Amino acid sequence: MTHSLLPARRPGARRHATESIDFRPPGAGHEIQPVSTSIQDRLEAFRKQDRIQAGSLIISVFGDAVVPRGARVWLGSLIRLLEPLGLNERLVRTSVFRLVRDEWLCSEPRGRRTDYLLTASGMQRIEEASRRIYASHAQVWDRRWRLILTVGELAAKDRERLRKALFWQGFGTLNGDCFVHPSADLIGAFDALVGEGLGALLPRLKPLMAAEAASGTAASDADLVHAAWNLERLAATYRDFVARYQPILAQLRDGAGETDDESAFLLRVLLIHDFRRLLLRDPGLPDVLLAGDWPGQRARLLCRELYRRLLAASERHIDAHFQLADGRTPEASSRLFERFQDADPLLGG
Repeated sequence: MTHSLLPARRPGARRHATESIDFRPPGAGHEIQPVSTSIQDRLEAFRKQDRIQAGSLIISVFGDAVVPRGARVWLGSLIRLLEPLGLNERLVRTSVFRLVRDEWLCSEPRGRRTDYLLTASGMQRIEEASRRIYASHAQVWDRRWRLILTVGELAAKDRERLRKALFWQGFGTLNGDCFVHPSADLIGAFDALVGEGLGALLPRLKPLMAAEAASGTAASDADLVHAAWNLERLAATYRDFVARYQPILAQLRDGAGETDDESAFLLRVLLIHDFRRLLLRDPGLPDVLLAGDWPGQRARLLCRELYRRLLAASERHIDAHFQLADGRTPEASSRLFERFQDADPLLGG
């Protein structure tokens, strides 16, 4: 059974006195097709989680669905889009306010309604992530390592905060004092640390680029990779991703998984959200540093094809339900349709 286009509020949700969000937008009459069991299973599994990290999900929605339409959305529209995933109004409002506090978003009142849009730093972080998410293949490696060295002693709390912040940028750790990455933009990495509130630590950090000096007795690049990253754990998460979405793709391929526009949108949100969280843990190692059967490549190909198959239906849903505070529905940028465009599997039949 599909979810209503006007889902009931969950207990505890409250309406904001000055913002009406109970509206039925025009154009929502697209014919509903049977929804596949696998798709509904994925959506139900998400709804049944004990704890939904709503802020992270909202960032995924902004990067995937809001940025192509101008990087802003009316709060009521965002609430409506996310309610079918089990996020009630109160949770969305609270999460959005926290994202404003953390300088991901800022607000812009329009009469009795309010638009929320990405800040300059939030947009920069979204664009950096998007370049990795929607790329068709890994970049070519210049065979230089990017290093960040800690100079002098850091307090244990500061060291742990630094480690976590650089981990989410894909850096591996060597002996606790050296952070390594094969291709990171070091200036961008320092900017991100400032954005994480770690600007005071920058005078204690030394960014370097290192090229290998030829020596037959030196440790290999493979040795460095295995010392700095737990690739076995990362590979397992990629295999889990493939196992979660491969049955859905198989149904869409054979025509047994036709779905309504709303379910296509919700699945697209979860697909990109899950893939984005994987890439946050992935250092983005070039192919020459990975095993030939690395599951990350299979996950990327699966994500690309499934995304392209969901795109048209999910965009119809966004067209019907996306609004700005002034009531307009901006058109999606043509750049949206360039995502995963290279070697599109649909073009080959």
